[in-house]
Amino acid sequence: MSFFGLALLLLLLFVVNIFFGSIHLPAGQVLDALVGNGGDSVTSFVVVQSRLPQAITAVLCGAGLAVSGLMLQTVFHNPLADPSILGVNSGASLGVAFVMLVLGGTFATANATLGGFFLIVAAAFGGAILIILLLLVFANYVKGNVSLLIVGIMISYLTSSVISLLNYSATEQGVHSYIIWGLGNFGGISLKTMPLFATAMLVCIALSIALIKPLNAWLLGSAYARNLGISIRGTRVMLLIVTGLIAAISTAFCGPISFIGLAVPHIVKLISNSANHRVLVPMTLLAGAILGLLCNWMCSLPSDGTTIPINVVTPFFGVPVILYILLPKRKAGERKI
Repeated sequence: MSFFGLALLLLLLFVVNIFFGSIHLPAGQVLDALVGNGGDSVTSFVVVQSRLPQAITAVLCGAGLAVSGLMLQTVFHNPLADPSILGVNSGASLGVAFVMLVLGGTFATANATLGGFFLIVAAAFGGAILIILLLLVFANYVKGNVSLLIVGIMISYLTSSVISLLNYSATEQGVHSYIIWGLGNFGGISLKTMPLFATAMLVCIALSIALIKPLNAWLLGSAYARNLGISIRGTRVMLLIVTGLIAAISTAFCGPISFIGLAVPHIVKLISNSANHRVLVPMTLLAGAILGLLCNWMCSLPSDGTTIPINVVTPFFGVPVILYILLPKRKAGERKI
């Protein structure tokens, strides 16, 4: 599929997310709500205050996580690398766990006010930034990318242990709130909080695009990259910052979203048949946004006013990709014995 084809599919799915959801609304009423022609206040709230910001969130979060996964897979030469593997998601989860489990599990009341919402976001972002700083410190002492990857995995295990300890001593309400947050949700961002989320994510996406040349050089080896005047250490630090911030922002606002960063880069490589990041990065951004919208729409399929958490749907796309990577592939012309 071409870049133009992906763009058309993205536009189509965006329209589907606006016009179709868990609550059935006539197309005419949806159009009236979008153009501000008055009409039913309930319809206007559902379309403008719920579906529109939810679709925008799905686009930005899906695109950001996908391109983050692509960069990590390129630099670490690991097809299973994704934004969660460095431990940044675990750091964000630890911050939220502290608020929900230690401070009494006030997620329901926190979401009722703008200040409470920012408390959850600030806790997640603070935990993620702490892990990013730790990774940057280790990056000065660990030379190999594989070793740094192992450090991220160990950090994830450590934070998971702390979260388990907090769960053990928390209230039932706190544990329930934390579990709901951990399932992921694109619907937690309103039009009031959208400018902050969108600006932060767009800046990170722009920085990802700026890393296209170093990523292409990285494919040919560190010696070739140095001959082009590219700093290996500087590029690695910059990549850690960008991918870490994307994971921090998405997890803080939407919860830990799984599999998008892992699956999308492989899907794009299959359909583009290219290793050039000038092709892969823009197509990955589009494909990530498409998968985000598709998952968001699938979550609203019950059509009874309820929605399914995002992380219930994403494994249906991620698991087949993992199996495709892990299962041995036969060469052309090879017969099965």
